[in-house]
Amino acid sequence: MTAPLLHIETRNDLPETADCVVIGAGIVGTSAAYWLARAGMKVVLLEKGRVGAEQSSRNWGWCRQQNRDARELPLSTKSLSLWEEMAADIGEDLGFRRCGLLYLSDDQAELDGWARWGTFARGEGVDTRMLSEAEATERGAATGKAWKGGVWSPTDGTADPSRAAPLIARGVLKHGGAVIQNCAARGIETSGGAVSAVITEKGTIRTKQVVLSGGAWAASFLHQSGIFFPQASVRSSILSVAPGTEGLPPALHTAAVSITRRGDGAHTLAISGRSNIDPTPGTIRGAKHFLPMFAKRWRALSPGGLQAWKAGFETRDIWALDHETPMERVRILDPKPSEILINETLARARKLLPALGKVPVQAKWAGYIDSTPDGVPVIDTDIGIAGLTLAAGLSGHGFGIGPGVGHLVADMLTGRAPITEPAQYRLSRFETSQWGKVAKF
Repeated sequence: MTAPLLHIETRNDLPETADCVVIGAGIVGTSAAYWLARAGMKVVLLEKGRVGAEQSSRNWGWCRQQNRDARELPLSTKSLSLWEEMAADIGEDLGFRRCGLLYLSDDQAELDGWARWGTFARGEGVDTRMLSEAEATERGAATGKAWKGGVWSPTDGTADPSRAAPLIARGVLKHGGAVIQNCAARGIETSGGAVSAVITEKGTIRTKQVVLSGGAWAASFLHQSGIFFPQASVRSSILSVAPGTEGLPPALHTAAVSITRRGDGAHTLAISGRSNIDPTPGTIRGAKHFLPMFAKRWRALSPGGLQAWKAGFETRDIWALDHETPMERVRILDPKPSEILINETLARARKLLPALGKVPVQAKWAGYIDSTPDGVPVIDTDIGIAGLTLAAGLSGHGFGIGPGVGHLVADMLTGRAPITEPAQYRLSRFETSQWGKVAKF
């Protein structure tokens, strides 16, 4: 069984015109379309497969400020309140709970790093609390061991990856937008250097605004218009165990393994940062841009296989707009998880948390996490074609900050005051070296 996902029914007919077309219905695309529709724009949200079927349903579900890079922290803080606001407006339970996030460690260097971040974050209004040995051991009682220390972030929380993007898409419908699944956007048309239409497999939509929130597909889509976006993806493998285990923290991170309680009472298990690199044409072309990232994180990466190359989501081929594209051949990226990593994760979790010892595996899956060279997203309206906005490269942080990213996109397109400073998310920053600029968390 792969990652669970709520299915929603949407229309099949294609509108002839739109104020804005949003391409890609993950957490960022659905959020952007929602806030645009709520602002009164005529929005069409296009998804080549199913809403939320790629990385937006394959993540941990964490919505955190804790240990965020300073460039993402404002979006994180805003997003926490936006999760609540969206759920109230849509009238659906997105699974968002401020359950608090617990970090435990026996590594003094790691604890010192958390303490330094906490000093900065408290100055930004974040509620983050260092835990003494006794406090950490008490909060981590389910592990049955003593801990040197930890961090408790009580206002952070989790949402449900299986429900969030589909239910936000329902919010788009509530506010008069259109959502169309199983309809790939093949490319854009321009007139006088500006967007004039989106070409899809089902026809053409006339529009002057396009938001590209295509996740791991974004760079290859932009390549069709001559725009270079340095993007690389890693394959992350996680699993869930069946419901029934009581007494575990709702969200716990340790160096060995991290666990998250899911909406159905099951628990997601993962090892933070551990991934496989599956080579692609895009990865090879952009390798020099990712040297600082690789130098910082290579210990957590393992060689992969040819799954990504065959899937074609980072192709550098140019495709014709009147023929089938890679997005139609592979409607949903559903890579095979690493059995080695899955087995190691399960073993670590059962060792850390004895209560999981006999709980059966419920599901296991993998997903492609797309990253920028500095691990910070691109949210930019000035990428080379007037009317084309990019919101991608969320670097494994997208689920929690998705509502904020979507709101910022809507702010930029409607001309209202932005919820946070957008300059730090410009695509043009990659014209210079990223040495010393890679996100720490």
